[in-house]
Amino acid sequence: MIVVTTPTGRIGRQLLDRLLDAPDDAVEGLRVIARDPERLTARARERAEVFRGSHADPDVLAAACAGADRVFWLVPPVFRADSVEGHFAAFTEALCEVIGSRGVERVVAVSTLGRGVAKNAGQISASLAMDDRISATGVHYRALCPPFLMENLLGQAPSIRDRGEFALAMGRDRVLRTCATRDIAATAARLLLDGSWTGQRDVPTVGPDALTTEQMAGVVSDVLGRPVRVRRTAPAEYRETLLGLGASEAWAQGLADMAQALDDQDFYGVETPSTPDTAPTSFRQWCEEILEPATRTA
Repeated sequence: MIVVTTPTGRIGRQLLDRLLDAPDDAVEGLRVIARDPERLTARARERAEVFRGSHADPDVLAAACAGADRVFWLVPPVFRADSVEGHFAAFTEALCEVIGSRGVERVVAVSTLGRGVAKNAGQISASLAMDDRISATGVHYRALCPPFLMENLLGQAPSIRDRGEFALAMGRDRVLRTCATRDIAATAARLLLDGSWTGQRDVPTVGPDALTTEQMAGVVSDVLGRPVRVRRTAPAEYRETLLGLGASEAWAQGLADMAQALDDQDFYGVETPSTPDTAPTSFRQWCEEILEPATRTA
């Protein structure tokens, strides 16, 4: 039995589709936890057992995991959270309780690169602390560790279309490793459909490119057929922008700290090797297939 959290999110939705596409004998049972089950596809509602609520709710999570042996885990971002660390801890505590009481054997989670390197890195530090807490339960564990998600640029599709510009809180000459969410979903599906792996391990999901942010803008320009530039946003400016968009003080400061750590500590940078087995999608391919259509419909 497989339990999927965040089944309507960007990664969870793609993962759920892959599990639903798997042969019937590969998935003995499938459950999802969703705040808004109406956002699930008709196929998902028909074939998966749906539990309404949040996977931070110990009762909801325990009910969904009763008799389950595998869990896909992702802590969703909440822009109005009072505390970054508290937000991750609340979800993680619920999972650790279930691991101990419900017999969950394997957990596949979305985490991040930066282990042993990232310091004072906001949401990145909180995610790495989540890994440590889950690992301490002794469960068989795989932490999927991507760098910068290509889909982070989708929120700037209107700016790319209308102003020929996107913003990143890094210098234009700094390499920024990337990963497409579909590759994370594919890697998670392979692990969840395989009941033989044991132990605890990080699984990097790093795309094939080693592009500077300026080179990324060049790729976007080529794909869209018009000039697109990258503008560096200082962490303090980034924080103010997030506050203006409705983020809590804690969440905005955490993302600003993350941006500063990425620029200062370079753990998403040039020294990070690509992992073609887990992240084959190139930035150009993603721009052609995902970003370019998004700029037309934004």
